[in-house]
Amino acid sequence: MSDGALSESALLTSLRDIRLPEDAPGGVVAEIAVAVGMAGLCAIGLVLLLRLFSRQRVPARQPSLQDHLGTLARQSDADRRVGLLHVLRTHAPERYAELQPDLYRPDAVLTLDQLETEVARLV
Repeated sequence: MSDGALSESALLTSLRDIRLPEDAPGGVVAEIAVAVGMAGLCAIGLVLLLRLFSRQRVPARQPSLQDHLGTLARQSDADRRVGLLHVLRTHAPERYAELQPDLYRPDAVLTLDQLETEVARLV
């Protein structure tokens, strides 16, 4: 190292002068191979990105009312009651709003048969 400090312009000039020696292994052929390889990787990455963004997305099939009822038929009475209330809330919110005040009263219990009748009107 030199004893004196270098100016900023001298440092920048010396950085620009850094080059591989002309007799480096591979020479021009190695540089061309690296350039072709990098271009190939960039092309593959671009194709993958385009494929990702251009793929058509199939919307998920929403279960129908019949699917809900078929699933509920195989469950216990308590689970069926809750499930029927969910179906009623989803498919007939106005009727659910009418029945909702009676759901939590101890003297007026909505039976499972009444719920099934309400949901059967939807079908």
